[in-house]
Amino acid sequence: MNHDVHIIGGGLAGSEAAWQLARRGFKVRLSEMRGSGEMTPAHQTDGLAELVCSNSFRSDDDEKNAVGLLHHEMRRLDSIIMQAGETARVPAGSAMAVDRDVFSAGVQRTLEEHPNLTIVRERVDALPASGLTLVATGPLTAKSLAQSIANATGEDSLAFFDAIAPIVHRDSIDMDVAWFQSRWNKGSGKDYINCPMTREQYAAFVQGLLDGEKTEFREWEADTPYFEGCMPIEVMAARGPETLRFGPMKPVGLDNPRDATPEFPQGRWPYAVVQLRQDNKLGTLWNMVGFQTKLKYGAQVELFRTIPGLENAEFARLGGLHRNTFINSPLVLDRQLRLKGADHIRFGGQITGCEGYVESSAVGLLAGMMIANELAGTEWSPPPRTTAMGALLAHITGDAESDSYQPMNVNFGLFPPLHEVKKKARKEAYTDRAKADFGAWLEAMDAVPA
Repeated sequence: MNHDVHIIGGGLAGSEAAWQLARRGFKVRLSEMRGSGEMTPAHQTDGLAELVCSNSFRSDDDEKNAVGLLHHEMRRLDSIIMQAGETARVPAGSAMAVDRDVFSAGVQRTLEEHPNLTIVRERVDALPASGLTLVATGPLTAKSLAQSIANATGEDSLAFFDAIAPIVHRDSIDMDVAWFQSRWNKGSGKDYINCPMTREQYAAFVQGLLDGEKTEFREWEADTPYFEGCMPIEVMAARGPETLRFGPMKPVGLDNPRDATPEFPQGRWPYAVVQLRQDNKLGTLWNMVGFQTKLKYGAQVELFRTIPGLENAEFARLGGLHRNTFINSPLVLDRQLRLKGADHIRFGGQITGCEGYVESSAVGLLAGMMIANELAGTEWSPPPRTTAMGALLAHITGDAESDSYQPMNVNFGLFPPLHEVKKKARKEAYTDRAKADFGAWLEAMDAVPA
């Protein structure tokens, strides 16, 4: 099939962009190297839109939360990622979490069935010299293509380490010790499994993290910074003995019923808590929330089985570590995600320096819309900066400082401020303003899906 657009990379961003273009009537060639005999250090399948880290798209609250607002905007644009996410959804309180296998299969099936889209299993080694192209290869871009990108941009690629959290078999968790509860009792009440720790157990655990044998860095990985939002637990522990208790092991809002007394019938907060979140629809797999790690496998098993309730834990997957590569987008891309000096090439997804599944998908969606407008010969108008998509796009394409550019999740700090609104009401005000402005933008762009 002759194509109008070549998309390189079948992850979240590439899949979303391909869907947005195909459903608008344009012919798309989607190249994905997995399935051609190639694999990345982190992927385990050749499925499109495979989730390699957490199974959570984070908060689905579109009234007070920036990422929930991003969900809302993507749904209004008929996002394939949001559609597949709903189909594959598993309980996670106010968050949106999915069965990763059901999710990937749903995205792939929808794309395979579309007549305007051809999926080709092939590795692309260099940026095409001509033809509309979207590079959405993500943080695990093949070395040869990464070199081609570096040559084209005139800049060395930046990188950080992205760590993967372990997954535990549900039936190996001791529920005589652990208990079901969402923090502050949000959600259904059974969205998280909680493993409590005493002060002594916590201190021993932190020491074990510091002493445990860790993955050695290869020469080319030296001096690569971590992304703050995906920090390995042992790196957090090294910042101070109480750091984890104010992070992923925070006990507040979790009353341990095993410690109930007449005075405190709901129990009291433990000193620290390890939370696990359902990872698949069957409820047979649960991931350790916030437990990204670069400990070696043997050290992980030994240490994690000291956690109360996980003494006999069986792991479906242990934690891992991979390098995450992204370009200095504010310096090398224009406001339409085009490569300066080679405007037939656009970039989308995590390689642009956005961080998170939803953010990656959203930037892929925007790139697809930009290309569709270009093919249709219509003028592109970006979403207002007061919206989640507009704020994220503005950050990537120029609002951020290029000399200190780092990966960023969507957050209200990227939005134009509302200083006149009282602090307690600001989040609702941000979302109200965003929804109104996004609706007006859609109407002006004539972009509301049929």
